[in-house]
Amino acid sequence: ADGDSSFPDVDTDGSEKSEEMEIVVNVGGVRQVFYGDNLNQYPETRLAELVNCLSGGYDSIFSLCDDYDPGKREFYFDRDPDAFKCIIDVYYFGEIHMKKGICPICFKNEMEFWKVDLKFLDDCCKAHLSEKKEELEEIARRVQLILDDLGVDASESRWKRCQKCIWKFLEKPESSYPARVIAVLSFLFILISSVVMCVGTIPDLQVVDAEGNRMEHPTLDSIETACIGWFTMEYVLRLISSPNKLHFALSFMNIVDVLAILPFYISLTLTHLGAKLMELSNVQQAVQALRIMRIARIFKLTLTYALKRSFKELGLLLMYLAVGIFVFSALGYTMEQSHPETLFKSIPQSFWWAIITMTTVGYGDIYPKTTLGKLNAAISFLCGVIAIALPIHPIINNFVRYYNKQRVLETAAKHELELMELNSAEGKAAGSRSELEDLSREGKDDPFYSSRIKVSHSDTFIHLLSEEKNYRTRLQSCK
Repeated sequence: ADGDSSFPDVDTDGSEKSEEMEIVVNVGGVRQVFYGDNLNQYPETRLAELVNCLSGGYDSIFSLCDDYDPGKREFYFDRDPDAFKCIIDVYYFGEIHMKKGICPICFKNEMEFWKVDLKFLDDCCKAHLSEKKEELEEIARRVQLILDDLGVDASESRWKRCQKCIWKFLEKPESSYPARVIAVLSFLFILISSVVMCVGTIPDLQVVDAEGNRMEHPTLDSIETACIGWFTMEYVLRLISSPNKLHFALSFMNIVDVLAILPFYISLTLTHLGAKLMELSNVQQAVQALRIMRIARIFKLTLTYALKRSFKELGLLLMYLAVGIFVFSALGYTMEQSHPETLFKSIPQSFWWAIITMTTVGYGDIYPKTTLGKLNAAISFLCGVIAIALPIHPIINNFVRYYNKQRVLETAAKHELELMELNSAEGKAAGSRSELEDLSREGKDDPFYSSRIKVSHSDTFIHLLSEEKNYRTRLQSCK
């Protein structure tokens, strides 16, 4: 470069109107021709700034593009051409639609580079972008949790570090092999306790006390006592090590744990005092049945989350069934009134018949006896089968989608940790510093090398894990 502030073929007197100027842009090898009147519709965008940058010389031009050919008056950009083709629609149609297959986060970064406001992005694409943002936030949250578990704060007391260790040991089976063993043991104790509860109700396995009352076999009672001891120890340790004890105590699953344990100790205390309440034993057995739900906490079953995302489909199912139950019960009651031995005494009583018919259960305690009544019953159970089958497909899709999403998020979090570990290695850090210093020395007076240094960032960087602002530049890597 000869140090001139402008190119010889540029008219610095402004005789050429910007509205009639032809701008040639080369983005990733794809050439596009624009006119000033189109670009000036949005003067704050990068393409509109190209119209008036020629008179500013090298500094003005290379602050906007990666390279420039003064002979062809062509601007070069090392950006994604597919995203650029979508973004330039704003100059012609006033809105932008994101092409399928482009990473939404990368597309957002491209829009920021071309200085196009996100308000021009269509609503359907904004929803996709919001979903990807939530995924990145979830990945960042998981990575941060793992880093918190791995990190040791020297300022914390020994008791605080012990609490964290116990909490991770009991609440995060994936954290270590011993934690997995504890999770499996907890599952086995829940299973044994449930089996003992069921087997203890078999009359042949019960014993008769001095008063002639039937009670559990002493062996089963001892097994149940051991299970209660395990649950008590587990609950106390989790409560002591919990970071938020109020939230822990008010959690539904922890309330179930307390209700399953408490009747045992109350009954034990009353027995030693010479009193006994059979109602407490019955309450304990009823709550013990809920203890099996703790398996969902241990193994993080996906079905619960899939059902939460399928409330709309389940609501439609209940609505269809409610309408069908009302209609068919009323018809059944009306058609069966002509029979002298009718079982349909009232429409509310017919609700029960309609429910067991449409759900194809069919207990047989109420059934039609007339020809029209039987025809009504046949139509009702056919409609019931169709109504129940309709939401099954969306629920299964939500289940598979959520399960696959969790697998992807776990893999992505591990990938981010591996990259962070690689980037933190001393050898790579030293090599990166020397490379940047070489580039800085070579390009001290060359704006092309300066621009290379500015845009050379990791394409796998998560913004939420640092205060620095970095951009993904290799767009294809995250598709």
